[in-house]
Amino acid sequence: MRHFIFLLVFLILPLQGYCQQIDSLLSILETTITQRSSYDKVRLTRIEDLKRNLSKGNMTAERKFYLQQLLIEEYEPFNFDSTQHYLNLNKQLSHELKSLALTNSISLKMAKILASSGRYFEAIEYLNELEYNSLSQSDLKNYYSNLIKIYTDLAIYSPIHETYRKYSRIAQSYTDSLSVLLKEGTEEYLAIEEKRFRDKRLFNESKRINDQRLALTTPGSRQYSLVTFERSLIYELKGNVSERKKYLILSAISDIQSAVKDNASLTTLALILHKEGDINRAYHFIKFAYEDASFYNSRLRFTLISNILPVINEAYQIRAEKQKKKLRSFLFIISCLSVFLLIAIYFIYRQLKTLNRAQSELVNANEQLKRLNNSLKEKNQTLNILNEELSESNLVKEHYIANFLSICSNYIDKLDMLNKGIAKQINAGKVEDLFKQSKSRKLMDQELKEFYQNFDDIFLHIYPHFVEEVNNLLQEGEEIMLKKNETLNTELRVFALIRLGINDSSRIAKLLRYSVNTIYNYRVKIKNKAKGNRDEFEQNIMRIDAIKS
Repeated sequence: MRHFIFLLVFLILPLQGYCQQIDSLLSILETTITQRSSYDKVRLTRIEDLKRNLSKGNMTAERKFYLQQLLIEEYEPFNFDSTQHYLNLNKQLSHELKSLALTNSISLKMAKILASSGRYFEAIEYLNELEYNSLSQSDLKNYYSNLIKIYTDLAIYSPIHETYRKYSRIAQSYTDSLSVLLKEGTEEYLAIEEKRFRDKRLFNESKRINDQRLALTTPGSRQYSLVTFERSLIYELKGNVSERKKYLILSAISDIQSAVKDNASLTTLALILHKEGDINRAYHFIKFAYEDASFYNSRLRFTLISNILPVINEAYQIRAEKQKKKLRSFLFIISCLSVFLLIAIYFIYRQLKTLNRAQSELVNANEQLKRLNNSLKEKNQTLNILNEELSESNLVKEHYIANFLSICSNYIDKLDMLNKGIAKQINAGKVEDLFKQSKSRKLMDQELKEFYQNFDDIFLHIYPHFVEEVNNLLQEGEEIMLKKNETLNTELRVFALIRLGINDSSRIAKLLRYSVNTIYNYRVKIKNKAKGNRDEFEQNIMRIDAIKS
């Protein structure tokens, strides 16, 4: 599915203006953000499968090491603490197996995740503990790669120019050492070549190599996120903001789809959008990146985002305040117009009363009396209809207000109990239990079930024959049959809300916690079963009467 999205993007882009390209990509990114939990679930499912296999008995130390190594690979871009936990377990296991090669491999991996999270000197300590001569060629590559990462980052984040030059020279020396070990055409070799050309501002050569690297990746993978992010660095140096944004967006989409929490694309993109004045998107993107950084527990990423978040948040609050002021101005104007309207209605009302008195005095002839009687009869019929509608409306309002107050009171009691429970758990030091409880959907599902029950009880109190009346509008054999202990089902709730005057599918979807497409499908499905003209089905629903009390 995600491959199809990327293919669709690249087919559409050449056919539209560039601004539309960026807007389309941003819309896809916003949609992808809303689907984060589904992408995370895929990775979590793999992790749970590995943990189940790991929990089985009668397992050799080698098999256990292998399974824990797979868990490390899954956790590495997802959660720092869990990655470190299984690395420590495997390090201990490598000592038990008396395998220097496995110990070296774990130390190199530990140095890598420490460096990626900003713990550079801790990473250097791990690398210094290694016996250089005992490293295999594969480990030697990882050894140099870690040192390049450490000293490159130290150079980038160094505020002193001399320190920057010092660390850059060290990083370059390790890059030269690594290049000797790499075969031409491999991903590692191409990455070094691309950076070398980029640093020399040879952008065409750098892009050419980046194209080769992109051809070796798949959209939605961690590697694709990295290559597109490095593509954005080329355009940053060229000063091409549009192309830079494009590849940052593609990188961010791929990060989310591959459930990578240790990422930089979305943070950088939020900063660019903030500078361009797109405050709403910048705020939501940086907030999303902050949540990912907090989950991953990356000290480096968390620090960088913490420096940016207050700036964007302040701009967002200022924008919100301006919108509030504008809204208050509109409300003031509407209030003034309402006053003028009431005054006009008052004078019209007085004129109508005067006219009615004059008409009463002029009615002498039988013909005029008949016409007046007919007119009064029509008005009385209209008033009767309006009175019935008003009576029903008042009944609905009175009943819903009473139940709303009762529900609000219940929720206040629940919030009070929840606060007391949280305070008790905090005082007892059960923060981990409290965290698990906050991630559980049990309370949400329970409250949603109670919401449906309250809605059904209140609605059927006012419209007790609603189910029967709806089935009378359907073809024979197509009636809606409720399950045991079921008062209303989802289909009936959709049309219950329509009967209450809520006709917009998006509002119905929000109230019932379904997607708009699902609500639309329910409406179409039931209307297709209607007797007679299906287009008049919802009008017939509106004619269902409430019980009079």
